[in-house]
Amino acid sequence: MVISSELAAPVSEVWSHVASLEGVNHELGPWFRMTAPAGTELSPATVPLGQPWFRSWLLLLGVLPVDYDALCIERIEAERGFLERSSMLSARVWEHERTLEPLPAGGTRVSDRVEFVPRIRLTARLHRAVIRALFAHRHRRLRARFGGAGSGVLAG
Repeated sequence: MVISSELAAPVSEVWSHVASLEGVNHELGPWFRMTAPAGTELSPATVPLGQPWFRSWLLLLGVLPVDYDALCIERIEAERGFLERSSMLSARVWEHERTLEPLPAGGTRVSDRVEFVPRIRLTARLHRAVIRALFAHRHRRLRARFGGAGSGVLAG
């Protein structure tokens, strides 16, 4: 699955938001919230590449634990994006790649590519529907925060 949005803000401003726990939780809110150790920041200087970083609980409505993400960042470039390859309670394999590209007329294109292998094969269809809805929501929240045209593009 791939979703992209064009935002009316420079890459540096968008990166500052999306690389922070506050920004991630803004995108997920109000439905979900992710936990992280105090002071966690998505930065090339602080992320241990290619090894487990920490376990983040996904909290429904900010309080009810419904899944966890055993975060492992494979690649990160400030103001360019990251590649996460992790496991979750619900998925043996979770791969999330986010890229940021400057637009010729100004602004930023944010693209998310997500692939997963659910732990329970029979849940694959439901899992895909939930992930599509969640990332569509995240991109609506990004466009609401930074402005931007279009409604995002979902493929795959």
